[in-house]
Amino acid sequence: MPSIKSVVKRSGAIVPFNPERITNAIYRAAVEVGGRDRSIAEGLAQQVVQMLEAKTPPDHIPTIEEIQDVVEKVLIENGHAKVAKAYILYREERARLRRERASRVSRPSENIPWAKIWRALDWAAAHGVHTVAGLNERIARGEFPEIVREAEAAYNEDVENAAEMILARRKDLKIVIITGPSSSGKTTTTIKVGLRLKQMGFNMVALSVDNYFFDLELHPKDEFGDYDFETPQALDLALINQHLARLIAGEEVRLPFYDMKAGRRYDDRTPMKLGPHDLILIDSLHGLFPDMTKDVPDEQKFKLYLEPLLQMKKPDGEYVRWTDLRLIRRMLRDAVHRAYDPRRTLEHWHYVRNSEMRNIIPHIHETDYIVNTGMPFELPLYRPRLLDQFAQWETLYHNDPLREDAYTRAKRVHAMLQAVTPVEDDAPVPRDSVLREFIGGSSYTY
Repeated sequence: MPSIKSVVKRSGAIVPFNPERITNAIYRAAVEVGGRDRSIAEGLAQQVVQMLEAKTPPDHIPTIEEIQDVVEKVLIENGHAKVAKAYILYREERARLRRERASRVSRPSENIPWAKIWRALDWAAAHGVHTVAGLNERIARGEFPEIVREAEAAYNEDVENAAEMILARRKDLKIVIITGPSSSGKTTTTIKVGLRLKQMGFNMVALSVDNYFFDLELHPKDEFGDYDFETPQALDLALINQHLARLIAGEEVRLPFYDMKAGRRYDDRTPMKLGPHDLILIDSLHGLFPDMTKDVPDEQKFKLYLEPLLQMKKPDGEYVRWTDLRLIRRMLRDAVHRAYDPRRTLEHWHYVRNSEMRNIIPHIHETDYIVNTGMPFELPLYRPRLLDQFAQWETLYHNDPLREDAYTRAKRVHAMLQAVTPVEDDAPVPRDSVLREFIGGSSYTY
């Protein structure tokens, strides 16, 4: 047992010292540079603990920063330069984000599509749903079905625009990538775009990158046993890139199959070869991550990015956060389709958000078109489904230093849902709506 019992977090909270967190941090950095041997990470973590114990005075509680300094030193001294670099870069990036949040930087973020945001806000204002108060007023007048029709029309116009842009490039294109952060509506939008392109004469061939996951035992996880599927390194990026390049060259490849229940991948299972008029359709969280398609020329790829760009101001003067919408969506979807406890989704969301900020959001301006999947009628439907649970989670995680992220999100979402007029009946929502992917009742098979 280590002699160090506690550690000081950056917030000042004192929490139990858990050496497993050091192992996980080292292993995560190793995975980023291609390492998959957890036993090495465990050995290095033991050295970190030993060094900490040797240099920490008996009356001193080490800080997170002090522990990270020792981790860097151990990695470098043991010759793991690439892992040390990945660890240092991640640490510096997190520090930069904290500084920006603390200083409330006034310059616009480079990761936000401002032109698209302006159009979304202009649309919301024109339809009286740019504030929660305005939304509630329209619901009080019995206009909920009209709000649904108006929002669905705007979304379907975006889908049609994307299909027309793909059609204009049909001579050069080989791959259509539909991407975006978790629960942005990729599955439904992929189906809709695929159907529209089929009407235009394309033969769409879906390639599921979920079959390229590494075996579960090779994934990073935290001290709670929660595996991180959100990082692009959870996928065999090199194999995906290789197969795409070979398919486009006219070769046959044998695709892998991933058994989700067993957490194991089986290679060389399904033969695939493109015909002269085939177009590969990829629905992937990490479709913009460079290593996934680096050997495919840009002119052969169409990259479609999705995000619920809802522009609605809450009573507290803040806008509804897109990440909160997607958190709720994923809770509902996971509960319906994956028998996954919504509370676990909340506890896991820090993985989701960290990966988005590192591996997805920075590439948003590399896309060819952005589809807004945010619907102003979402919140009234979410309130009766999850309001009470968010209230319970806010209480549960209060003053829990190990679940600060879950508490902050639960408190914010609870207040947001409280401000919205609830709508119990989802009958006005079309069966092919992107929202049906999350609330159920879709005419599509997922």
